[in-house]
Amino acid sequence: MDKPSVLVVGGNGFVGRAVVSELVTRGQYRVRVAARRPEVFPGVEAVCCGLDLAATTDWSPALSGLDSLIVCAARVHQMKDRAADPLEAFRAVNTAGTLALARQAAAAGVRRLVFLSTIKVNGEQSGDRPLRADDDPCPDSAYAQSKYEAEQGLLDIARDTGMAVVIIRPPLVYGPGAPGNFARLLHWVRRGVPLPLGAVHNRRSLVFLGNLVDMILRCLDHPAAAQRVFLVSDNEDLSTTDLLRRTGAALGRSPSLIPVPVPILKGILCCLGRRDLSSRLLGSLQVDVSQTMDSLDWAPPFDVDTALSLTVQAH
Repeated sequence: MDKPSVLVVGGNGFVGRAVVSELVTRGQYRVRVAARRPEVFPGVEAVCCGLDLAATTDWSPALSGLDSLIVCAARVHQMKDRAADPLEAFRAVNTAGTLALARQAAAAGVRRLVFLSTIKVNGEQSGDRPLRADDDPCPDSAYAQSKYEAEQGLLDIARDTGMAVVIIRPPLVYGPGAPGNFARLLHWVRRGVPLPLGAVHNRRSLVFLGNLVDMILRCLDHPAAAQRVFLVSDNEDLSTTDLLRRTGAALGRSPSLIPVPVPILKGILCCLGRRDLSSRLLGSLQVDVSQTMDSLDWAPPFDVDTALSLTVQAH
């Protein structure tokens, strides 16, 4: 029988590129890629360039004869957002653009859509227990709100059309080529920069790129995944201090960590107007992935130390 076809939207991105590569490696699907920039993707069936995730985009050429769809594209958190109305700017892409694509996919006969959302839909921090997929949503940023609204719209489309929808909410994703805060931490540890983070006892869930990709691909065909929301992580939570020490071990060096008390760090960061950074470095954000593992018969294929070693080798 002919292999089923899958389209990855956002193939130029950090996660999307890894998804495409793994799909090609496994060889179980005919792979198509939608990317904003022209790029060579070895082993794929077709590359569709210039298709923006927007309400007015015509996706019909990319969706013709398609079986499954993985949506990795998004307008992500903007450190210096210049949009006059940030929420509407996020909604235009993450909500309206995603739902327009989903409606066209359902009309074209696509059987399953896997949507990469964010743990921020649950909230920025966990309380006295890890976050669960069935907790009441608590999106407190424009980005998270736009993703949550997309989730709700996708589930409505699934009910109306019968297309299977799977929603995945990852925490911070790290791995080879990781951008953002993780890349900065790795840079500081590699250069031996003294960091005032030697006494942080928070607990945070992270997910290695390889673990996230493996879980996304599991959701492509698992019968228990349809119309469900899943959390994902490495299934081992780390403090910021632990993360820096284990990253240093992967680099073969001991990081320079100064044990500054957390209340002092919080005060300094708040005075600098960096409450967001304080939350990420000092706050806890744990997720419970037991439901994901049980429902999908899945476990992260990479442990944290292996993941960190692979990450630092590539940077």
